[in-house]
Amino acid sequence: MNFFLISLIKTGIVAGAFMTTLAYLQWIERKVLAHIQSRLGPYRVGPHGLLQPLADVLKLTTKEGFVPSHVNVFFYVLAPFLAVLFALISICVIPFGPSVEILGVKTDLGLADLNIGVLFVLAISSVGVYGIALGGWASNNKYSLMGGLRSSAQMISYELPMAIALVSPLLLLNDLSLRTIVNEQAGYYLGVIPKWSILQMPFPQVFSFLIFLISAFAETNRVPFDLPEAENELVAGFHTEYSSLNFAAFFMAEYANMVTVTCMATVLFLGGWHPLWPAEYGSDYAPFALLAAGSAMLLFHGIVQPVRGRKWDRYSMPVAGLVFGALSLLFLLPALKPVLVPVFWFVAKAGVLLFLFIWIRGTLPRFRYDQLMNFTWKFLFPVAIVNLLITALAVALQGPKG
Repeated sequence: MNFFLISLIKTGIVAGAFMTTLAYLQWIERKVLAHIQSRLGPYRVGPHGLLQPLADVLKLTTKEGFVPSHVNVFFYVLAPFLAVLFALISICVIPFGPSVEILGVKTDLGLADLNIGVLFVLAISSVGVYGIALGGWASNNKYSLMGGLRSSAQMISYELPMAIALVSPLLLLNDLSLRTIVNEQAGYYLGVIPKWSILQMPFPQVFSFLIFLISAFAETNRVPFDLPEAENELVAGFHTEYSSLNFAAFFMAEYANMVTVTCMATVLFLGGWHPLWPAEYGSDYAPFALLAAGSAMLLFHGIVQPVRGRKWDRYSMPVAGLVFGALSLLFLLPALKPVLVPVFWFVAKAGVLLFLFIWIRGTLPRFRYDQLMNFTWKFLFPVAIVNLLITALAVALQGPKG
């Protein structure tokens, strides 16, 4: 009974946290882009615009769902459903932390541990293109069709170097289970250098990590590879004819795919939930220190030195400071520490990669379509092959582990 109860609790927590992340990732992106471009971004709905995601959801749910008369209605409605479905499934096999004991039952911090987790994620991501391609075709619009065809060609092209980039660390770690892969990256060289895949001997997977990240940008249709929805060429590409919740579903799928690829990069290359430095040097107290510092900063700016012209800071910042302070104390509780600390390190690594996605969007221009295809077939694919061959040779020369 406890097993099923814990499984239901984990499912509810993961689903709630994941959907909240998708909503506020859009707010974070708009805020970061605004700071890059020296403007405010969302600011009017709630303190610092924190209720903007809720306002966007209400707007999109109450907006008329207009279906053009010239579309294939069944496939037109099916396309965004498929895009969201395949985007959300992959998160089920991502491990967020080690095995812990809750209510006397040993359970994994994650929903499912498949012994072929890597293959499962690759399979699901490869069929995710059907939603976008089907939406472009079903819209019966030349701009949408071109966007769908571009997306199909782009995703198929970049899946090859991405898959090859994943094979290289798998040769080092010798398993397809995502949880086992993380466990194989535990420990430190010389007591301080983490044994993550990007640093693991005999051949650190720095090139595989870079190839995977570049391919992830293309897989998720993000700048500079957002050719399927290039406004200056295709109006809006594959979602030109979509509105209301159908329109929101495509963007929800895009952000969900971003979270999935950053979690996969964290698991395969950055050691998952293992900390940057050993626990004996205080890594377990890093979450407390970071949140406590944030609490102190918010309290200082809200009470002692508020920002001029922002009257709500006198109320919002102290409240946020108290919340951060309370959260920091949770990381010191012996009962919660084994659960919260690993999850913190996992979320911190994935969060840095998500910030990189946003930073690149505010920095780089869009490629031309021919540049995009030339880059993957003439550069990225050969580099991935060479990196795989070198890794295989290094593993063979090293011999079996242990």
